[in-house]
Amino acid sequence: MDAKTADSATQDLPSRDFAAKDFATQDPRGWRPERCDRIALVLQGGGALGAYQAGVYEALHEAGVEPDYVSGVSIGAINSAIIAGNSKKRRLQCLRTFWERITERKVWTYTPDGDIFRKARNATSSWMTLMQGQPGFFKPRYPSPWMSLAGASTATSYYDNEPLRETLEELVDFSLINEKTVRFSVGAVNVLSGNFIYFDNAIETIGPEHVMASGALPPALPMVKIGTDHFWDGGIVSNTPLQHLLDEDDHINTLIFQVDLFSARGDLPRDMQDVMARHKDIMYSSRTRYNTDVYHRIQPGRRGCITPSTKCRRNC
Repeated sequence: MDAKTADSATQDLPSRDFAAKDFATQDPRGWRPERCDRIALVLQGGGALGAYQAGVYEALHEAGVEPDYVSGVSIGAINSAIIAGNSKKRRLQCLRTFWERITERKVWTYTPDGDIFRKARNATSSWMTLMQGQPGFFKPRYPSPWMSLAGASTATSYYDNEPLRETLEELVDFSLINEKTVRFSVGAVNVLSGNFIYFDNAIETIGPEHVMASGALPPALPMVKIGTDHFWDGGIVSNTPLQHLLDEDDHINTLIFQVDLFSARGDLPRDMQDVMARHKDIMYSSRTRYNTDVYHRIQPGRRGCITPSTKCRRNC
């Protein structure tokens, strides 16, 4: 089975009635198509848009589809950690707890209908986040980085992400992730070399700092030190962690649900808010399109290979 996007794959999902009645007769790992040996969930970065990823997982869960492999970048890394770091029974509740916590602040008690009021409410919400941070996620630096001496811990970011560490330690069982029941990987960028790297539970022991590194978007959040290296948000280089999965040389038939938060296609901007939103859409979606296009070109050659250690049916 080749990689599929969520849009095409969901057409083959079982109904909720099917999942409830026949789950026990299916593969003990959950429902999966014929000849499918692995189900992967690939989650982009995208800030508050990551709430949609929780909804995608909820739909999969209700259909009896559980991933064997989760990979994420930025907010996708946090959602991935919550999924991989909890039992199937606890995943939805922990995802809901996380999203309710970081969005619990009330902006207006009532928002009148109409675009102008929604835009005003969004602007107010952004201003409040700018000044106060986000509950359970990050808080403002004191003193400001502009008032800090070079080299000080407060000099390289506007916010402190220690609240995120506390949230992760509460909602994610990292010992479960490191049991490797579910394959887990998150992407980050080495600040010194500029190289993209994946922290993978198949290779190393995962802790809160690995997830925080994947979501440390500068200049808002500080770089995260792991060992002797410092890391920033993986979305700086690649916002979609699909490539790490495609590079796996394990010849496992995999159904991939890739949850994209930014659309490559969109409307012509009409004001500055539209310009900034469209710019972000194009910037963060382009790498996804590139990765899938490259995979489509190399996949026929991969199909011609017998095993990594034997001769190839084709010159590939």
